[in-house]
Amino acid sequence: MHYYSKIWFCGLFFIGSLFAQDKATTHKVAKGETIAQIAQKYKVSPYDIYQLNPDAQAGISQNTLLLIPKAGAKVQSKTVTSSSVVSKKVTHEVVPKETLFGIQKKYNVTEAALFKANPFLEKDGLQIGQTLVIPNGVVTKTTTATAAPKTVTPVFHLVQPQETKFSIAKKYNITIDELEKRNPEVVANLPVGFNLIIIGNRPKEGKEIQVTTDKKDLSPTVVPKAIVSDFQNYTVKPKETLYSLAKTSGLSQEELIRLNPDLKTGVQEGMVLKMPHMLDKSDRQEQKKGITVFRKLQAADSKQLVLLLPFNTAKISNDTVNSTIERIKKDKFLNMTLDFFSGALMAIDSAKQLGIQVDVKVYDSQETKNSSRIAEIIKNHQLASASVVIGPFYQNNVEKTAEGLQETNVAVISPLSKEFGKSYPNLYQSIVAAEVMKNTIFEYMKSKGGNMIAVVDKKKESSRMYFNQYQKEVQLAPLTSTGGVNVEGFKSLLQADKTNYVILETGSTTMIKATISTMLSVMKTYKVQLVILEPNPTLDTDEILFSNLVKLKLMYPSVSRENSSEEARVFEQKYRKENNVYPSSFATRGFDVTFDTLLRMAQDKTFQETIESDATEQVENRFDYSQNTEGGYLNKGVYILYYDADMTIKQAN
Repeated sequence: MHYYSKIWFCGLFFIGSLFAQDKATTHKVAKGETIAQIAQKYKVSPYDIYQLNPDAQAGISQNTLLLIPKAGAKVQSKTVTSSSVVSKKVTHEVVPKETLFGIQKKYNVTEAALFKANPFLEKDGLQIGQTLVIPNGVVTKTTTATAAPKTVTPVFHLVQPQETKFSIAKKYNITIDELEKRNPEVVANLPVGFNLIIIGNRPKEGKEIQVTTDKKDLSPTVVPKAIVSDFQNYTVKPKETLYSLAKTSGLSQEELIRLNPDLKTGVQEGMVLKMPHMLDKSDRQEQKKGITVFRKLQAADSKQLVLLLPFNTAKISNDTVNSTIERIKKDKFLNMTLDFFSGALMAIDSAKQLGIQVDVKVYDSQETKNSSRIAEIIKNHQLASASVVIGPFYQNNVEKTAEGLQETNVAVISPLSKEFGKSYPNLYQSIVAAEVMKNTIFEYMKSKGGNMIAVVDKKKESSRMYFNQYQKEVQLAPLTSTGGVNVEGFKSLLQADKTNYVILETGSTTMIKATISTMLSVMKTYKVQLVILEPNPTLDTDEILFSNLVKLKLMYPSVSRENSSEEARVFEQKYRKENNVYPSSFATRGFDVTFDTLLRMAQDKTFQETIESDATEQVENRFDYSQNTEGGYLNKGVYILYYDADMTIKQAN
């Protein structure tokens, strides 16, 4: 997260007019502190702090001085103004996290007046860096007086599937903090079907509430038009569950219940349900090219999945110093294993609900980087009936497993290792290699007909060699004699009729700031986008403004994605319910790898055939395997992500 250095003297200026001296205090921001932490410390809400410090919505940094209301003190939000008019043009530059609602409130103008003075808002919406003209050119000098109470007609919003707090707040021109302050029930999560209060107060229980929604919200459920033409009657079969019915129909469980209220009491064999009539075949593919949604699932009773995970129980039992609980707290490797296993267990349970009954065995691989009991497990024929093996964790142990099971062609999946050593025809690397990630983003830029320019630090000779040898279409930006960016030489490489992808290959703050500054200066003439091939720690420092990375739509390859879908939310909530914590990245990885494997095992073809013909997408990870020239298979499931103008991360490919 990035923050902006500002001292808000204006907040201190209004202490006398807004509060009695005993109703407010000041707080100097410590390193790493957030608004939420500060609010918790003083027992106030983030909304209260933002009311007194509106510029804090753009971010805070160390030593920033904030005005904090005392707990229980009410911030005056209604004022009667008397204005001394200054005849000059008033403008406002939009900063990150600002909303139309906040700007209207700051300048005491109406939405209609703001849109009339800035017609481009109708088409483009509110964007970071825009300069707005404030209607009437008036700066108001405000004196405060308590306004008479006014009855406000409440406005409600019924949460629809796929909606987020951000999208709802943006729709009504309020901040997420304002939304949460009015609806404290949704701070932890946003349940579909919840009736949010947008304006006014929620009536007391017992009173009938009139819900006002958009016309598009009046339908009982939201179903993709490309898939559904109408509805049909469906008779529930034996062993079907709400989860499996939702998967079959393509709807979420909440949507299915809204269509069939009787499901609230449970699923019963023989029930007749209203279900979408699908246009495609039962084993249809998603609209996204190459991603398969498996619909034909076999019982798979004769198939066995083995998990080889490093619990290292012998080491725990021999530890005479630490108790088991203390060791779990201290041992990061064990925690990673347990997290992965908890995700795998959820995948197994989810598969069972779909009717997939795979025999699952779990063995302790007792491994370190240089040792394991893999040879003993294979020698004892414990893997003789295995169809697929997930694990171990360390690459050399994975390779030993693949070698030992090569003759019987048992598929061995490497779940976490980023290393790549010897290849075997039955070895599947599920973690995407760095070279694959690079190649994918270059293929994407080429597919868009882009003009590629690389800004390479003079110390990164290996990067120059890579471009010259493998990416010859990339132009290298000239440097000055001191190794800085030659601005005029850089500009000469830009093309007006193409997207200019500027690839940043430097960790130098000075070089990065010079590149960004140059790109921002030519945005009116050229279409430019900033690109990195791997994580760049310098971009996460306070020296680099996050708002500039958003303006330049920073793009990068990633093995995982940000997923806010209903399915991802259900997974997160279910995991939290069962484990009392939110899933870590290792838990999600455990679920994704295991669930992908189980779905492939349940098809009416071999595991290898599904690998060669189908790609899948789970909660955070994509699995799109290709055969390696040296034998075995590599996952090429890469996401191309970028920072969008609404300050969210979007998927480009």
